[in-house]
Amino acid sequence: MSQKERIPFTESEVNFIKKINQKRVTAEARFPLITALFATFGFVSLLSGFEKIIDSIDFLSNNPIVLFMVGLIILVLTGTVYKKLN
Repeated sequence: MSQKERIPFTESEVNFIKKINQKRVTAEARFPLITALFATFGFVSLLSGFEKIIDSIDFLSNNPIVLFMVGLIILVLTGTVYKKLN
């Protein structure tokens, strides 16, 4: 696997990113309730999507113990990877 060369941002691109970030921070500070509602909606949508995907897989929807074990294994594996990265 070859690494791609990174092209540095130009000064105008850096300035643009800084301005956009400042506007985002200002909007979050001015409208915390709307930001929280959007974040909540995104999280609930994600969970609902996962639930519908799992329901469409007959094996997992008919065997909740298997689904539980698969979820537990995934959590253990991701926790192990996280510990190794730190």
